[in-house]
Amino acid sequence: MLPVYAQVHQKFKLNGQHYSHETLKEVAYSLVKEGLPFEQAIGDFLLDWLSNKPTLEVKTSGSTGNPKVISLSKEAMVQSALATGKFFKLQPGNSALHCLPTQYIAGKMMLVRAMVLGLELDLVAPASLPIFDYQKSYDFCAMVPLQLGKSLPYLDNIKHLIVGGASVSVDLKEKLQTLSTRVYETYGMTETITHIALKKLNKLRKNEAAQLFKTLPGITVEANERGCLVTNVPFISKEAIVTNDMVKIHSKTSFEWLGRFDNVINSGGVKIIPEQVEAKLQQYFSSRILIAPQPDSVLGQTVALIVEGQECSVKQSVFNVLHKYEIPKTVYFVSQFAETGNGKVLRKETLELVIAAS
Repeated sequence: MLPVYAQVHQKFKLNGQHYSHETLKEVAYSLVKEGLPFEQAIGDFLLDWLSNKPTLEVKTSGSTGNPKVISLSKEAMVQSALATGKFFKLQPGNSALHCLPTQYIAGKMMLVRAMVLGLELDLVAPASLPIFDYQKSYDFCAMVPLQLGKSLPYLDNIKHLIVGGASVSVDLKEKLQTLSTRVYETYGMTETITHIALKKLNKLRKNEAAQLFKTLPGITVEANERGCLVTNVPFISKEAIVTNDMVKIHSKTSFEWLGRFDNVINSGGVKIIPEQVEAKLQQYFSSRILIAPQPDSVLGQTVALIVEGQECSVKQSVFNVLHKYEIPKTVYFVSQFAETGNGKVLRKETLELVIAAS
């Protein structure tokens, strides 16, 4: 008998066609040999997934350190898919759209969810503006913020959409409020097999907290002495997973994300969380911004603002929303931020671009 991870749900469809374990292998071979680059990546993953090996190797994105290859349990990936299915009440025969690169965990998990839950999955190229049947109804989809922003006019036929890989701007969040689609921001990483918590971005009920991530079924959270998130994900690890994400815990299953511990700026003993400053300022800028540390002989570090795009004047009044110790001492401009392959901004590398240009 095939192990659970190698079993393909009888309701599963790929681009409208039913496939068994064996026939899906044939499709995978065909994609590897004759497919477009994004289809070859799908074929490679399917062959790896359908093999008898109980684990597979996945490359991390490199957004919080050097990219590395880690080993994930296929059974844990199955459990993650089931948890997502339970959260969104996905049923066999529901439709899903796959428009992410399969080289990364988020793209791999779209395929796993479809095979495990029995979804009818449509594959399209992972472009910044995914081209799909805009008239077709989909129950579930995952995108990165760039795709979400460009696809806004075409999303009304998608019931549930999760967005991750990078932060969602204030401007984009405002544009989501008129959509019929229910959009959720994800929290997770490769090590946690994509998301372990979700936050509503629109369709909020009266008095519902807008900043809170809520965990998937069976997952609990707490904070350690550094104020960083510690997650308990039984289907992944018997040990708690310790992160560098600073959080405010609201319950065992809900939390507010504040920023990365390793990004904190220490200015004369005052700790400044760049992500919180960026959230206050972003509404005043049409392009992306970053708050970065700058060496200072007296305070140790001060705050610098990096703006993506052409140099322009920045009105001092925009800083009125900040505490005095958060106000940038210097403003830099860089034509384009450094990014990972799936669109995450690399802070350290972007700062290095600024220094090199100075």
